[in-house]
Amino acid sequence: MTPRRKIAVVLKGYPRLSETFIAQELLGLERAGLDLTLVALRRPTDARRHPVHDEIRAPVLYLPEYLHQEPGRVFRALLQALPGRFWNAFPAFLRDLFRDPTRNRVRRFGQALVLAAEWPAGSGWLHSHFIHTPASVTRYAAMLHGTGWTCSAHAKDIWTSTDRELADKLAHARWTVTCTRDGLSRLRSLAGGAPVHLSYHGLDLARFGPPGATGSDRDGSDPARPVLILSVGRAVEKKGYDVLLRALALLPAGLNWRFAHVGGGDLLAALKRLAAELGIAGRVDWHGPLAQEEVLALYRTADVFALACRVAPDGDRDGLPNVLVEASSQRLACISTTAAGVPELIADEENGLLVPPDDPEALAAALARAIGDPELRRRLGTAAEGRVREAFDHKSSIRQLVSLFEASWQADAK
Repeated sequence: MTPRRKIAVVLKGYPRLSETFIAQELLGLERAGLDLTLVALRRPTDARRHPVHDEIRAPVLYLPEYLHQEPGRVFRALLQALPGRFWNAFPAFLRDLFRDPTRNRVRRFGQALVLAAEWPAGSGWLHSHFIHTPASVTRYAAMLHGTGWTCSAHAKDIWTSTDRELADKLAHARWTVTCTRDGLSRLRSLAGGAPVHLSYHGLDLARFGPPGATGSDRDGSDPARPVLILSVGRAVEKKGYDVLLRALALLPAGLNWRFAHVGGGDLLAALKRLAAELGIAGRVDWHGPLAQEEVLALYRTADVFALACRVAPDGDRDGLPNVLVEASSQRLACISTTAAGVPELIADEENGLLVPPDDPEALAAALARAIGDPELRRRLGTAAEGRVREAFDHKSSIRQLVSLFEASWQADAK
């Protein structure tokens, strides 16, 4: 076997509560024997962190978030690059800048200069998580190094990037992986034959072991025992929380329920106002961002998991939301929509309920069914857990990634 080289993994920010799937993958790659350095384009903004972040041993290199904050660091990197491969990368930067004449584009090139200087050529491989801004930095740095790079593409980065930008990056990367068939189809249509692979994130099933209970018999008839509806996700347009709140407001008056939301997000204040306007604020608990073990405890006490995924006006959408995989692993009956990659996990009436996106009436009908029928919840939840444990073990994706890295290194060694 070819010796495993070091990998610099370029991330938009680290650590981030909303990107547990990335942290889980990083830990899996470390445990598989890869020598990682994490490179973050910005410092953490979350006040809390998941336990998995404390298990990752890789050092973290923080690049200048804004070039004017560390001009000396950027200037030293530029001087170091000029006698070397600067002119390999500069023409590509100029082409990109012509199409996207923004400070953000200049910042990405400056960050790439610092990365190339402080993680010098010969150190190993470069890998980007997300094919938008992190991949721009990674691509420029790979040109400055004269080394290979690869990419993991996910959701927003695929659907809000231009065709031209995606095609350029796909052609230059050794290979790209993405986590849904929806994303795979878009990337392959632009790749011109460059390798693009499907790689579901999966779940660390040791961390999300089977729940002890088999679900409650709450059916919404007892005011003292309301059915607990849970959702976990950032308050952003593509998550459809306004639709979910409107669906909750449409539920029959005689049903007793409570709704719990976990997550931060720019729209959180607006959603709280909407809940008040709809007259349901007293039945909603806003938990804010929580650590993974706290979320797991909520999965195990809830009766229903709901996520109203949609395509946002700017094209942004989910891939396959990891929270649906997590909730399914805990035998929770999941109700979601047919948007994006959700149907790749949930089959309607088999291991969950799916409704069209942006349809509060259909969502309310599905919620009412699940609230009033504990046996339906048990059947769907049991099937959901089986689906996850059969097809979404993250060890499979780790093996696939290690194999892809090793194949690339073997090709370089020839």
